[in-house]
Amino acid sequence: MPFALAAAALAAGCAFFNPATIPAGTASAEVTRSLGRPTGEYTLAGGTTRLEYARGPYGKHTWMMDFDAGGRLVKATQVLTEANFGAIRAGMDRAEVLAAIGHPGETSRLAWQGQTVWSYRYESPFCQWFQLGLDTRGKVTDSGYYPDPLCEDNVDDRSQ
Repeated sequence: MPFALAAAALAAGCAFFNPATIPAGTASAEVTRSLGRPTGEYTLAGGTTRLEYARGPYGKHTWMMDFDAGGRLVKATQVLTEANFGAIRAGMDRAEVLAAIGHPGETSRLAWQGQTVWSYRYESPFCQWFQLGLDTRGKVTDSGYYPDPLCEDNVDDRSQ
């Protein structure tokens, strides 16, 4: 019975992960105590600190928690959205992308193109993910929406 209770508690904890419910003004130490270690930390203009809470590789949410110079929460934003993907432009560097939409759910390498591909799953009525290419200097070369391979039909046609 203890295993069943632990599993239920764990499932309930995952279901209620919603940083948007943390009130503005909460101290950063309290946020990290509540949410755990962030998956990224970024320094923004004006002394603002951004903590990333990515829910990948199969998760479709990345939360950015912005804190003022005094370490108090200003806002929590789920950043894996088409609006934020639309702001990613060729020429942006790796650090700018990470601060904007966080770490990718998957990374792959296209050796013949000299490119690294970052892939992001997100909430969408379509079975697609957002991908961007980075050149060897860490600059965005291209981006777009492509079918998510998790949705592809895995039927084995060799038996026919």
